[in-house]
Amino acid sequence: MTFTQKLNTAWQSQQSLLMVGLDPDAARLPASLQGKPDAIYQFCTAIVDATAPYVCGFKPQIAYFAALRAEEQLEAICQYILKHHPHLPLVLDAKRGDIGSTAEQYAREAFERYGADAVTLSPYLGFESVQPYLSWKDKGVVLLCRTSNPGSAALQMIEDAKGEPLYLRVASMVAQEWNADGQCALVVGATYPEELAKVRARVGDMPLLVPGIGAQGGDIPATVKAGSDSQGMGMMINSSRAILYARKGDDWAHASAEAARETRDAINAARAALASD
Repeated sequence: MTFTQKLNTAWQSQQSLLMVGLDPDAARLPASLQGKPDAIYQFCTAIVDATAPYVCGFKPQIAYFAALRAEEQLEAICQYILKHHPHLPLVLDAKRGDIGSTAEQYAREAFERYGADAVTLSPYLGFESVQPYLSWKDKGVVLLCRTSNPGSAALQMIEDAKGEPLYLRVASMVAQEWNADGQCALVVGATYPEELAKVRARVGDMPLLVPGIGAQGGDIPATVKAGSDSQGMGMMINSSRAILYARKGDDWAHASAEAARETRDAINAARAALASD
């Protein structure tokens, strides 16, 4: 199954647009795991198992693992997801951006070492930086477009001579020129629902990875209204910290499961309300 096929199947079978980000912060791990050599692995696999019934996929952020010298634990976590939850897409959040043989090695890292179904990339270097990933025909590439951070406007909102902002140029370029085999998706933040709606209108039913709900404050009904595709799906709405660290104490995994269920239900309530309008 290709990435987009696997994602579409997960949306349908799970009835969920929620993606859980795996961003393990050593300072916030449960007390019961502090000091254990495999604490990151134990924490993340417990979160995966607890939240799997409520999500459409998982998105480990590589920086959190690399900073802790825990890349081997990330490998093991990815293998765990692929073995125990093979129906759920695995998106490696790496935001790579380079060309030539370097990009080829980054692609091998994402798709061979970690077994990811898709990887996040920066489009700033142009098509040459994306092409090595697209040669993996069953894998996906998720390009930064209109990101959720406030400072992104300094570049992404720059307008060309025709008044078109850069983020919409990126959306058009990816949809019309780079997506020949249907492998592409875009990152568009929930914190900017107006821009999210413009991207959706520009790219049709292309999948969107949408960070910014939960700790970043993105509004779920506004996100669903702006970003849903023609089938009422089309998004991987990511939440990380609000789910990972839902509660301290011995019941932390259960609390994460409840947070994931509540977030999924809020998204589905917004979808139902939109469908009834």
